[in-house]
Amino acid sequence: MSWLSQIVAVTLLNLRSLRQRLFSSCVAVVGIAGVVAILITVLSMAEGFRAAMTSSGSDRRAVMILRASADTEMNSGISLSDARLLADAALIERRDGVALVSAELFVIADLPKRGVGTRANVPLRGVDPAAFAIRDRIEITEGRRFELGKAELIVGAGAARAFEGLEVGSIIDWGQTTWKVVGHFSAGGSVADSEIWCDGKVLMPAYRRGGYQSVYARLENADDFAAFRDNLTADPRFNVKVLREADYYAEQSETMTMLITILGIVIGSIMALAAIFAAFNTMYTAVASRTREIATLRALGFKGGPVIASVLTEALLLGALGGLIGGLLAFLIFNGYSVSTLNFQSFSQVAFQFKVTPRLLIQGIVYALVIGFFGGLLPAWRAARMPISAALRG
Repeated sequence: MSWLSQIVAVTLLNLRSLRQRLFSSCVAVVGIAGVVAILITVLSMAEGFRAAMTSSGSDRRAVMILRASADTEMNSGISLSDARLLADAALIERRDGVALVSAELFVIADLPKRGVGTRANVPLRGVDPAAFAIRDRIEITEGRRFELGKAELIVGAGAARAFEGLEVGSIIDWGQTTWKVVGHFSAGGSVADSEIWCDGKVLMPAYRRGGYQSVYARLENADDFAAFRDNLTADPRFNVKVLREADYYAEQSETMTMLITILGIVIGSIMALAAIFAAFNTMYTAVASRTREIATLRALGFKGGPVIASVLTEALLLGALGGLIGGLLAFLIFNGYSVSTLNFQSFSQVAFQFKVTPRLLIQGIVYALVIGFFGGLLPAWRAARMPISAALRG
């Protein structure tokens, strides 16, 4: 028989005897499935957070202007006079003669988290009317927009899910003003879903602010970004830096995404050790129960290589089954699950949804195969090195 034929023959013999080892095989599959499910779930949290942040700047024409030395909106500052001058800058899109520019305030308020009771920071953003045209994914889902000059709020879908007291019609005391919630909006799963919006000119005196923190604008053409940036940074009247909105939020997501990913890998690695031991036990049991069969095959001329390959194949099949079950569980239970976490850049909560992507499912199955491989390696080596005479006597 050829080497490949020997592998197939021995592997089929192994698989036909699975019923005799059903309990230990199920233990290995369940252990691997648990590892994969937890790994994919944690990584889907990182994927969901990253998607929420990066989708915020999906339109490449949207730019934001900060103070030159600022890393985030929280530590930026734009004066009232500079904000007026920036609205007249060239290359900004205009509709009916009005520049699509929004000078914005970004402050932190606190509310009780839904279902928990503890209070957490929620971002409160004061905007100009052009903000709705710059971020054209904003859609009112309940109620209406706030009216200019009134202390009215509209709440992002993520913030409405995460915090209490944000139903349409609710009254909230923030700063030196009493606010009324008049609507909810959706921002297509972007970070704006975690925010509460109001008229910036009403927010400014409520929090005793004398200027803005950022200016958002929409360019006529995405290719104008470099020229627009160079024009403003070279203008001696301004001390600003210009970023694409997409780049700003992608950079903000890096720290949290990396932290969650590392946490997931550490947890998954610790659990993988237990799963490998479960696979060890299963495959050692498989080898021990077929000692005479393997020895007989060796005596008939089967090589050690096909024996190793057959044991590893069984271990890989158990790993693949565990990976498929774990991935399916993670997808059915957690895909689309809504949570909120702290954005370390703004010290406010960001609401997002777990995203179990095809890439994560493939990654989980590969991880399961690695566990199965290492779980079957030593038992396979033992089976191939087993002395034929001693095994037959046993």
